[in-house]
Amino acid sequence: MSGALDPERVPVVVAAGQCESRDHSLEPLELAVLAASEALDSAPGLRRAIERVTMVNVLARRGGDRPAADAAARLGLGGAATETTTIGGSTPQLLVERAAGQIAAGELSATLVVGADSVRSGRLRVAGRAVDAGTGGSAGEAGPPDEVYGTYRQDLSDGERAAGLLTPLCVYPLFESVLAKRSGRTPAEQRGEIGRLLALFSEVAAGNPHAWFRERLSAEQIATPSADNRLVAEPYTKRMVAFLGGAQAAALVVTSLAVARRLGLEGGAMFVWAAASAEDVWYPVERPDLGRAAGLELALEAALGAAGTSTDEVSFFDLYSCFPSAVQIAAAAIGLEASDARPLTVTGGLPYFGGPGNNYSTHAIASMLVAMREASEPSIGLVTAVSWYLTKHTVGIYATEPPRSGPFRTARAARAAARLQTRQEALLETALSRVSTAFPLLDRATATVDASTVLYDREGVPTAAPVIATLGDGRRVAAAAADGEASAVAGSFLNGARVRLEPGAGPASAPTYHIETKE
Repeated sequence: MSGALDPERVPVVVAAGQCESRDHSLEPLELAVLAASEALDSAPGLRRAIERVTMVNVLARRGGDRPAADAAARLGLGGAATETTTIGGSTPQLLVERAAGQIAAGELSATLVVGADSVRSGRLRVAGRAVDAGTGGSAGEAGPPDEVYGTYRQDLSDGERAAGLLTPLCVYPLFESVLAKRSGRTPAEQRGEIGRLLALFSEVAAGNPHAWFRERLSAEQIATPSADNRLVAEPYTKRMVAFLGGAQAAALVVTSLAVARRLGLEGGAMFVWAAASAEDVWYPVERPDLGRAAGLELALEAALGAAGTSTDEVSFFDLYSCFPSAVQIAAAAIGLEASDARPLTVTGGLPYFGGPGNNYSTHAIASMLVAMREASEPSIGLVTAVSWYLTKHTVGIYATEPPRSGPFRTARAARAAARLQTRQEALLETALSRVSTAFPLLDRATATVDASTVLYDREGVPTAAPVIATLGDGRRVAAAAADGEASAVAGSFLNGARVRLEPGAGPASAPTYHIETKE
């Protein structure tokens, strides 16, 4: 390692733990403690070094108001500061980015990041006692709630929500329709392409002992609709989307290299070379291009620039994989060709590995540590993580060797951050020029569909067909299908079609559309 680097200010991931409860008998806090214990047991004295415990947001507050404090108490980390986080799949990578920056600044020596979810478990723990998961519990006598790291902003605009774009399952297929249209594919053809892509993810999951589904699936098994692989949102089948029903936990310990040396953990440490975060134009309806993630492109540029490397040198990737469109858009942002032999995941991905709730990327970084330790030669890894609807992006660059471009915070990183902010401001200016004032729509209008999907119920019946469309004056609007239109467009994309928009039934209702002409 270069003598210019101060070991006290070189951030490393020194330990990780992962666990699962396949019978759903363990609630999130119990899982978190198991995963954290595995990480902390890596070396005597590691517990004493921990200065902060961060518990990634647990779905539906199933960990109570003070999950980090409760976990810290069980782990014997009573002297550590504790906090939980707001919602977001990008949170774990963001926490590592923050920790690395604080270590590089001399503000932190060691921290524990842990997360867990068990959506189907019958219990949760609130204020140190087990209660029925349906009761919600109360804060009790255990102490004040954890501090919350992060901020909350409404995920979608009122217009998007009114049009039925209420969950990721409704929105990510819209992005997929844009990708399919650009490639000239029908929904069925796009499913086939996705099947071939995700079969590689399934293969990785099959070899991962912590993956929820370890059956190796073929492209046909993933892409072909069937009784146990129903269509959920055009063009996605059930086996193509994130699985939220697991009971899994993961933990990471991030320290300075000096702490790692004192504890005898330097040999297996993974160096945090660089990281960067960026937000895209917040609401999808306002984005200039629904088939790109400009924020991710900016974050990648900043992180790779700060690390002094390129994607050509990366050995291991883990691209956030909640939905296939997220993987494809990230691969395009990185510049990966379809012929690239490097796997896009080290876990097996959200449809097969699992990692429910907000904690998948903790598993991704933990699995990256395993991959680095098993590598036969010096290696570089790249992790992407996403919140909301390709809205918030984080990128981490990891390596088996010390950073080659100086400390974690470098002049190059600062310049990249400045470019990032400038380009984000330009993106926002473009977005604001496209904000639709057509909600609520005051009169009839025609529009061209930019993105579309069809949602299906468990019996395969079309239930909705939301679109994002552009009005004649360039403004964007989200719209819901009028009665009967969802069935009419089942099995197809409406991208490029002309539709007639009519005002919703009330002041908070989205416009509805009737198809005039298909492209």
